[in-house]
Amino acid sequence: MGVFDTFYHHEFTERLAWRPSQQSELKLHAVRNLLYALLFAILGWCEVHGLFAALVLAVLVAEIAITLTDFVEEDLTRKLPPSERINHTLLAINYGAVLMLLVPLLIDWMMQPSAIVPAYADLLSWIAAAAAIGAALCGLRDVAAARRLARMSQPDAAELLAALPPAQTVLVTGATGFVGTRLVAGLAASGHHVIALVRDPAKARALPPPLTLITSLDQIASDTRIDAIVNLAGEPIGNAAWTAAKREKILQSRLATTEAVVALIARLARKPQVLVNGSAIGWYGLWQDQPLTESAKAHDCFSHELCEAWEQAARGAEAHGTRVALLRIGLVVGRDGGVLSRMLTPFEFGLGGPLGSGLQWMSWIERDDLIRLIAHVMATDAITGPVNATAPLPVRNGAFTTELARCLRRPALLRVPAGLLRRIGGQFADELLLGGQRVVPNKALSTGFVFRHQSLRSALEAIL
Repeated sequence: MGVFDTFYHHEFTERLAWRPSQQSELKLHAVRNLLYALLFAILGWCEVHGLFAALVLAVLVAEIAITLTDFVEEDLTRKLPPSERINHTLLAINYGAVLMLLVPLLIDWMMQPSAIVPAYADLLSWIAAAAAIGAALCGLRDVAAARRLARMSQPDAAELLAALPPAQTVLVTGATGFVGTRLVAGLAASGHHVIALVRDPAKARALPPPLTLITSLDQIASDTRIDAIVNLAGEPIGNAAWTAAKREKILQSRLATTEAVVALIARLARKPQVLVNGSAIGWYGLWQDQPLTESAKAHDCFSHELCEAWEQAARGAEAHGTRVALLRIGLVVGRDGGVLSRMLTPFEFGLGGPLGSGLQWMSWIERDDLIRLIAHVMATDAITGPVNATAPLPVRNGAFTTELARCLRRPALLRVPAGLLRRIGGQFADELLLGGQRVVPNKALSTGFVFRHQSLRSALEAIL
């Protein structure tokens, strides 16, 4: 259970080693794992008498204190998934059972003269040795991860919105998402009034104040002043295979929110100046090497149908005098979410590599550059219609994996066969993993936007 908790939860799903907010939790895990290693090594091969037995008993009590502190730290800094809570409960029950067996024995040993007596229990001793080595390695891993997080810094969010006029009121949908949280943080930190539409108020606890939380656009009065709307809400498209039900959910989640946004604009007495509506480079469909500017045509596929419907719904705001900009967003890179977050752990363990041929293009953008571009679009009246939100220098998948491996100082040799990806993901794999677009941000560059991270190396070095 401990191995499952460490690798499934801590490493792969919760990604604690890459979350700066979990630095204290990692330190607690490190101390606890190193204490476990000590206990396994001693009790698997020795009998401890007298003072040594008392010290072992003290370590067992200290482990209880560390675990209780860890529970509090987890509740304060992150929302545990149900499987992790269940696993923690089972581990606590298991530890209680171990204490019931060990404590009487240790008390008996405490009554004897102080000594460490070698003891060999056949297979159990070797199992204990393996457990000691594993716990020690996990403890050292947590120490290294905590030290890395201490070195990581995040730029001040306020300066990302410098292009905006002061004291704007901005409605943000999708405010608890990977991009939305950073946008809200920047707006709030730079003195703007944020109205955040959220589906789950519990997730909104991570959003920095001051802001106004709403769960429905109907909660906004018609005389409310809103200067701009950024519509990012939508069901994630890259977290599961595209079954018929998943496709419908992806589509309807975007259309329903966007249509509600247009309806809000229609009834507001004072219309917002601009609607910055999310879209994606999937609008262009699957291409080979041709550079794609905002004037490029599309190839038909599900991604195009989705983005086209989403963009058409947003264009309804133009009839009410609101400028509409359609952000065709590429692969957003950052350690807190998006495509990069799913790659960090396997690559760090040396399990990374290209997908399929590795020749497909990856048009990416660093998250803070995306926030700055959103502010640029909001502040620039001349920008309407499609806007490619990608860095100027897209790369092929093979180059992306090579650069990430270089930054992490790991090999990237485990190529994932295209056939396997198609068998698992079907059209999802073809469009998101094996297909690609070579997108160029022509409109952003021609209107004076300057990317801080034009190259992938620059972005990864800033992130990692």
